[in-house]
Amino acid sequence: MRRLKFLLRPSWIVLALLVVAFAFLCFSVLAPWQLGKNTSTEHRNQLIADSIEADPVPVESLVGADGTSPDDEWRQVTATGSYVPDSDALVRLRSIESQPAYEVLTPFRLEDGRALLVNRGYVRPVLGTQAPPVDPAPTGEVTLAGRIRMPEGVAPGRDPMVEGDVRQVYTINPGQVGDFVGVDLVDTYLQLEPDQPGGLGTIPLPQLDAGPYLSYGLQWLAFGIMAPLGLAYFVRAELRERRKEKAGGDGGPEPTPPTDRPEPEGPTPPQKPSSRSASVADPVEDSVEDATANSAGARPSVDDIVLPRGRFRRGPKAPETPLSAADAKLADRYGKRR
Repeated sequence: MRRLKFLLRPSWIVLALLVVAFAFLCFSVLAPWQLGKNTSTEHRNQLIADSIEADPVPVESLVGADGTSPDDEWRQVTATGSYVPDSDALVRLRSIESQPAYEVLTPFRLEDGRALLVNRGYVRPVLGTQAPPVDPAPTGEVTLAGRIRMPEGVAPGRDPMVEGDVRQVYTINPGQVGDFVGVDLVDTYLQLEPDQPGGLGTIPLPQLDAGPYLSYGLQWLAFGIMAPLGLAYFVRAELRERRKEKAGGDGGPEPTPPTDRPEPEGPTPPQKPSSRSASVADPVEDSVEDATANSAGARPSVDDIVLPRGRFRRGPKAPETPLSAADAKLADRYGKRR
């Protein structure tokens, strides 16, 4: 256990806490968030696919006293009644086909006396973000075709407002909109299909694509697993380095292996003279020996002594032979001796 004592240092404690917190967030918040969005998206896509194949039904058969069941969302329905005049409200901060838009909400009175909020479609803002004028809904009894939608939540701190004599809200919540326009609405709303009475720009259906939420959720799960594994790797690396340092301090430096070749066994063979000594030293010695040998006898010739590299050296001078009296006289007369 003493080997792990370094884990009690503040830096290691902080690192371990960060890893544990990150892994906890991955498993308890981030991954469930993305996987939950994937589940809800798949459920929505299934409801839309089922609604396309189902025949429209009267809206009164699906709307009860408590609103509509979530499993009935996106069902195609028909509604007969009349629009409530002068009760329009615009939904701010919407995006349709990647462009800003306002969605237009108008209460609709059913034949049984209940009021249903109808999303008539969208209009584009003018002068940047200013709400445009909206064509009023038709009067009199009409029959609408649309899809049942569940109410949206209320955004905290974003209360309904009036801007330029136009009522505006931030979300489609029938309870909030009904209180704002003064009409008691059931807890659901109707999104119009194309070419309906009072309809504006048609809001397209969502794409039947689950999106990247499943892969995002799996990535967060992988990150939550990799974080503790990474911490364990760093701990193991630290232990390995400490063992190396301890082993080097106890044993001292390792001896250097000898590089000399082992001496051969038995008597040493005679060394062969080098080519340089054979070519340089031997001629000199031979020349000197020959000159010494010839010093006592005949007079040596210059050609008898040859040094290396083509240089010559005279040998020792031979003793002169005594001349006869006649020869000495002739030599003195002619200034030379034979």
